[in-house]
Amino acid sequence: MTKRPLSPQAAAIVRMQQASLSRRRLLQVAGITGVAATAAACGAGGGGSSESSSAAPSPTMATDMSDSEKFVNWANWPLYIDVNDETGEYPTLKAFTDGTGIAVNYTEDVNDNNEFFAKVRAQLESGQSIDRDIVVLTDWMAALWIQSGFAAPLDKAIIPNAANLAPAYQGVSFDPNRDYTLPWFSGFGAFGWNKALLQETLGTDTLTSLDQLWDPKLKGRITLLSEMRDTMGIIMAWQGADPSNFTDDQYQAAVAELQSQIDSGQVRQVSGNDYVAALETGDVIAVIGWSGDMFQLGDDFGVGLPETGGMLWTDNMLIPSVATHKKNAETVMNYYYDPVVAAEVAAYVQYISPVAGAKEAMAGIDPSLVDNQWIFPDQATLDNSYVFMTLTPEQDVAYQREFQKAIGF
Repeated sequence: MTKRPLSPQAAAIVRMQQASLSRRRLLQVAGITGVAATAAACGAGGGGSSESSSAAPSPTMATDMSDSEKFVNWANWPLYIDVNDETGEYPTLKAFTDGTGIAVNYTEDVNDNNEFFAKVRAQLESGQSIDRDIVVLTDWMAALWIQSGFAAPLDKAIIPNAANLAPAYQGVSFDPNRDYTLPWFSGFGAFGWNKALLQETLGTDTLTSLDQLWDPKLKGRITLLSEMRDTMGIIMAWQGADPSNFTDDQYQAAVAELQSQIDSGQVRQVSGNDYVAALETGDVIAVIGWSGDMFQLGDDFGVGLPETGGMLWTDNMLIPSVATHKKNAETVMNYYYDPVVAAEVAAYVQYISPVAGAKEAMAGIDPSLVDNQWIFPDQATLDNSYVFMTLTPEQDVAYQREFQKAIGF
């Protein structure tokens, strides 16, 4: 197979790694501290789609400049929207601007939930602009923003397509009526690997177990996610615990295992989306990563759920309370909840679409993807994954600190 050239997104991540790794670590530590302080003050929980939340405080809203300023600032994770690989343009965003006249400043600057929160927390707390009108955050972090009064309530009159939200995503405890969030995509914490290098190193081009990932032949050539819930959930499942319902002792056993693999040098790095570039360059052979990322890397890379189970999560679009282009942001949300548009993006990113009708629309876009288990998973695939247990604020702080201590942050 021919290796795909280093993508613009991955090249940017390489540059970011080289220039600011120490700053990223500093931000993650600050993020944990911020989460701890805010959770303690607001009682925000942690966890997956079952995240618990009490009534959110009324946010202090910024003045909406949407009528006079026809643009919107959107912060998202890398590799999370459709891209023209030749031009680097985003086709659905271009179509949105052509149709509405609203320009989108789209940035891929969410690399890790805690890290991103650390960058903007001070401005949020002081009511200052963070220069972003849409942010995409995982359930547990979205819950924290809502609890803290950092999220703006959505005007559903501007988002009629919100009615297309799939039933499985309705009634979540951290936002029961979806007053503040709309899911962007769901996905799996899973294995990813370079097929040729894995074959050369382990004699197989398929990764199915954590035992393989821990094989000494891969020493220094694997990375794990800095998202605690994904990495720790996969380790706990391998140890025989249920990541959806575990004890403190089971969590500590998983931390001990993680610490052992890091201390031995088995693990090269614990990171956010940075692992994508390391896979592309060949510095890393195998990872605990996010399912859709590997598909975007091309056929030279594999993806699979561990035989003992992967992790299932959801990322959500949210408008910060300090956003200055709220109506424009809601117009963007409405556009992406059109089933055809949702299917177009899903065909590229290959994550689970939360939009009802996207599967039917996919038949007219790429029929080969209609039964793709990474976009439209059946019950058997879902049964081999876990949603991380809902945590109390005290548990969240304690578990995050233990995790950060183990990975050296």
